[in-house]
Amino acid sequence: MRRLAAAFAACAAVLIPAAAAAAAPPAPFGHACTDQNGVLFCPTTGLDDRVASWDGVPIDVDVTMPETGDGPFPTIVMVHGLGGSKTAFEASDDNGSGQAFHYNNRFYAKRGYAVVTLSQRGYGNSCGKPDSRTSPNCDAGWQHLDDQAYEARDIQYLLGQLVDQHVSQAGALGVTGISYGGGITNILAYLKDRVRQPDGTLVKWTSPNGTPLQINAAWGRWGWADLAYALVPNGRFLDSKKWKIGQSTSPVGVFKQSFVSGLYLVSSQYFLAPQGDPNADLTTPYQQLSAGEPYSTQLAAFLGLSANRKSAAGLFGSTPAPLLLENGWTDDLFPANQALMIYGDTNQGRKGPVSLQLGDLGHGRGANKPLQEQFFNDQGAGFFDAYLKKQGTPPAAGSVNVFTQTCPNTIPAGGPFKAASWAKIHPGVFKLAGSKSKSVSSAGGDPNAAKLFDKVLGGDPCPTTAAGKGHGTAVYTSKVKKGFTMIGLPLVKATIATKGKFGQLDARLYDVFKGQERLITRSAYRLTTNQKGTVTFQLNGNAWKFAKGHTVELELLGQDPNAFRKSNGKFTVKVSKLSLSLPTRERKPR
Repeated sequence: MRRLAAAFAACAAVLIPAAAAAAAPPAPFGHACTDQNGVLFCPTTGLDDRVASWDGVPIDVDVTMPETGDGPFPTIVMVHGLGGSKTAFEASDDNGSGQAFHYNNRFYAKRGYAVVTLSQRGYGNSCGKPDSRTSPNCDAGWQHLDDQAYEARDIQYLLGQLVDQHVSQAGALGVTGISYGGGITNILAYLKDRVRQPDGTLVKWTSPNGTPLQINAAWGRWGWADLAYALVPNGRFLDSKKWKIGQSTSPVGVFKQSFVSGLYLVSSQYFLAPQGDPNADLTTPYQQLSAGEPYSTQLAAFLGLSANRKSAAGLFGSTPAPLLLENGWTDDLFPANQALMIYGDTNQGRKGPVSLQLGDLGHGRGANKPLQEQFFNDQGAGFFDAYLKKQGTPPAAGSVNVFTQTCPNTIPAGGPFKAASWAKIHPGVFKLAGSKSKSVSSAGGDPNAAKLFDKVLGGDPCPTTAAGKGHGTAVYTSKVKKGFTMIGLPLVKATIATKGKFGQLDARLYDVFKGQERLITRSAYRLTTNQKGTVTFQLNGNAWKFAKGHTVELELLGQDPNAFRKSNGKFTVKVSKLSLSLPTRERKPR
């Protein structure tokens, strides 16, 4: 018996280390992991440790994993914004702060996820800094502005490697990001189980070892659906109709001068392609847009490429992965219409499915108030849990969660207001009509108001200025009798007669009280030469309470500098038979 017991003990001594070794966590990309206060952090520590992408370009990528478990884990890729790097969502504490509250590598790793944070090609140490270009493959490592065949394929290739390494769980792959990262998130959702190749063809997505893969959940924040429309809008989007590829460039729209100039300055710090690569040459189209009309066929082709290859819109008509979309009413760069393009393409969110988060957030004027951020971020975590871990219930298909803009900025955002669909979030309408003919001049407007409301660099999102100071504009007003909450995109219909080339009809909606006007939302509509007839367009939208005794004011202008580039042309527009419809939370607003 003693000998038998000793034999069992010896076997146990051998088996226990073997079992322990079997339970050891995987090493993502072969990188060493260290325990950092309850999570395993597995970074790229040097330039020689970068991971070669599908075409050899070295990518600087980190992985954070749960402290226990041997994988494979459900996985979330977190993608930085323009000019950022892999550290954007790498936090030192579990909660994080600001945009990173409950939205960082530690938070998700502690929930059981492997979290992938990378510097996209052309940024950070992924060939984005002079001292990072030690690899000859950096010669092809320039950015392609979130192209499906480059930046999107990089992320797909990295996920495929992690699946083969038993780090990531096939069938539980998610992606999220903000701004530039939100754009690529929407693209990856629509690519879903396909890979775009540089020649434009689509092939099935598999890991290097042949495992079929797809994105299983995507949360796009502050991103775009159609990049051409976002940067150079022509005013042809209507939330009542499905968006079609090609609409954003027919005609070429009005250049968002302040925002795009700022974005270009950020991008130009990084390695840009030579002019010989039309897919990645950002300098030539920027120079042409800055110079203004008339625009070349070369520029139109680049904008068409942006709408197709650098946007989810180029894949419209297919069914995306489940999508949660967050866009800002007060974001003049990527406003709510970008989310609504996808919502409309997916049959009001039923395909995918797709659900919406809309609030006072995003770039420029977005206030990004803590209550709103916490609500949306926790909803996003629940969204990933439902689709990637099969825990809990995801947002219902087509559902909408809204916060209102509130002023002054010290007041918490209003809401959340919830509805089962976009139509049900605003069942009523407040109408304003103006049958009298009015004239808009290309030289009109109030320069002080234009400067005040151009909030590309942020600052106070609630400024006011003296009302009625503009000249050469068409103004329409209506007194608010009882008070109502607008939620959605104001709709303008009018008969116009234009004289001149390169016209634009800009619009601003104000809340006027005691002689002071506050910008609520704006838009731009590109006019064709001598355009006549009926026009229908929408402003970017907002969720805003018009209080009793205030005045709703619509101002139509021929310029809104420098939010939009002033036209090179001289023109006038006669406006008649105008109607303005504001979608409202109340069924019968007054």
